[in-house]
Amino acid sequence: MSNVDIHTIVNELNNEIINTRIDKAYQPTYDTIRIKLRKAGEGRKDLVIQAGVRIHLTDYPQPNPTLPPNFPMLLRKHLSGGSITSIKQHNFDRIIEINVQKKEKYTLIVELFDKGNVILLDKERKIISPLKHKHWHDRKITAHEEYKYPPEKGININNTNPEELKSIMLESDRDVTRTLAMNGLGGLYSEEIISYTTINKEKIAQELTDTEINELYNAINTLFDKIEHHKQPQIIKETINNQQKNKDLVPISLNKYKNNEVEKYENFNKAADEFYSKKIVNDIKTQEENLWTKRIGKYQKRLQMQEETLDGFYKTIDDTQHKGDIIYAHYNEIQEIINIINDARKKYSWKEISSIIKKAKKEGNMPQLEIIESIDKMGVINMHLEDTHVQIDSNIGIPESTEKYYNKGKKAKRKISGVKIAIENTKKEIKKLEHKKDIAIDELKQKQQRKEKRELKWYEKLRWFISRDGYLVIGGRDANSNDQVVKKYSKNNDIYLHCDIHGAPSTIVQNNSDEEIPETTLYDAACFASSYSSAWTEGFSSYDSYWVTLDQVSKTPNPGEFLKKGAFVIRGKKNFIRNVPVLIGIGVVEYDNDKRIMAGPVECVKNMTDNFVIVKPGFTKKERISKEILNKIDSEKIFNIDDIVRNLPSGKCDLLDIREYNQKYGKIR
Repeated sequence: MSNVDIHTIVNELNNEIINTRIDKAYQPTYDTIRIKLRKAGEGRKDLVIQAGVRIHLTDYPQPNPTLPPNFPMLLRKHLSGGSITSIKQHNFDRIIEINVQKKEKYTLIVELFDKGNVILLDKERKIISPLKHKHWHDRKITAHEEYKYPPEKGININNTNPEELKSIMLESDRDVTRTLAMNGLGGLYSEEIISYTTINKEKIAQELTDTEINELYNAINTLFDKIEHHKQPQIIKETINNQQKNKDLVPISLNKYKNNEVEKYENFNKAADEFYSKKIVNDIKTQEENLWTKRIGKYQKRLQMQEETLDGFYKTIDDTQHKGDIIYAHYNEIQEIINIINDARKKYSWKEISSIIKKAKKEGNMPQLEIIESIDKMGVINMHLEDTHVQIDSNIGIPESTEKYYNKGKKAKRKISGVKIAIENTKKEIKKLEHKKDIAIDELKQKQQRKEKRELKWYEKLRWFISRDGYLVIGGRDANSNDQVVKKYSKNNDIYLHCDIHGAPSTIVQNNSDEEIPETTLYDAACFASSYSSAWTEGFSSYDSYWVTLDQVSKTPNPGEFLKKGAFVIRGKKNFIRNVPVLIGIGVVEYDNDKRIMAGPVECVKNMTDNFVIVKPGFTKKERISKEILNKIDSEKIFNIDDIVRNLPSGKCDLLDIREYNQKYGKIR
């Protein structure tokens, strides 16, 4: 990313991630950090940082290693639960500072120049740890050192004046384009600025007149005015070998690319995500396929060896049977030779006998010896009979020598069944691995598939459900939304509910008629208020809630008291509903002309859909159980894990079987 790109991204991130809470950090590749963020009412956001390359929000999460490296674990330790208070670009350089407030202040430095770095600083700007340890003669990036910016080059071109610009031009011995480029604009944007002027881009900077410097200054302002107020984020396309490919990423329309085909985006973050992440996703998919091919290849090589072994056994059976039969077919000839050799053995050594046989074959006076090829010092005769070679041991005779061949064939035959079983097992293993590969690649595609985020309705940004009697019930998620549900989304005819415990949502039953709200709806809302309270995190199976009218709810504290944000004073009688279940159902419902995830009292969810599960306080982390819930209720793959997490109570959960629910809560009113 260029300095201009970073300037644009940082401006957008200021609107997107300020006041988000840091959840976890991951390191999917050596130089890439992904930070999972959560924003009240909007759910999950993923910020991806690739040292030396890019920073932007992403909808393309990369697979994470099973064992997290040390650096993201250190980020989790210091940053998880903290809120991002600011993000800024340092002096229009390729350096970004992200400030995080927890109990103490931390700063995450992102360096996008050269090979880049990600560096965590403490409140005194001492380095806690960098992603990459580096040393220069004037700068050390390692633990316990004070963080120092790299030496500045040139001026901050985004915050300059004609006099400073003139000074830079007079001190330069290069042309005007290179001079601008060296001051943070890079070649692309330097040429764009000059295209707004009448100046020759190859003119030596020192030779610019005052008029031209003013013209150049106005052109710089024009560029940044377009970036600030007339953005047109786009990916520049080019065609190579009849294939259209991404060429460049820019935040505005540039004169250089006026004849290129472009793909426009609503903001620069999305354009950057599509430009950088999609390529990486494809690379990961290729790597994954190669790993599976290598794994399957080992079994395919094993199968080839087993099949070659089986062919060898069949060949051995045929060969040994043939040799045995050939020997018996020439029994008399072989026996005559053995007799001759045994007679000679009485006078001569095996070496001498071998020489005599060679001489006799050469002279041709003993034609019966023609079938002998050689004889070794142990008396084993190599013979050529018809179309094959055989060995006869003159010490043991023909039947025993022949039996050796037949036994070898029998031994090979006995091994055939075992090899066949091994081959079938290997084929099954290959088939199983190929099936696993298909599933893994398919899952990878689904994980990496970009899903357009659904536009949430106002009530989906809160907690909500529809009661059995058709009333919309809403509740706060935090202090801010607790204030909202009372101040913004309630009126005099509504009912206010709260669980009788510290740490519970303000809950409102909206009443759009003059009729009294039914007791069943009040009971449902009481269950809802209790289930999303701290009673869940403390493991209660039931708790008390109460309801009051809106005129009993006040933001004015009693004399001498102080009210925290999101808290209210209740005056007058509280109407208690005792021992309501701390339990929710969650499912996909049709409501407000669309499919939505609804979580609330089981009977209410059950009333609106058959596609739901029941969740109780338990011991499983929300992220883990959300995957299971999503698989059970979302066969159409409309939603993602974050949609489930957003609707679950705070704290760990487990699933409750519907039969167990019916046995325990069958008489629920």
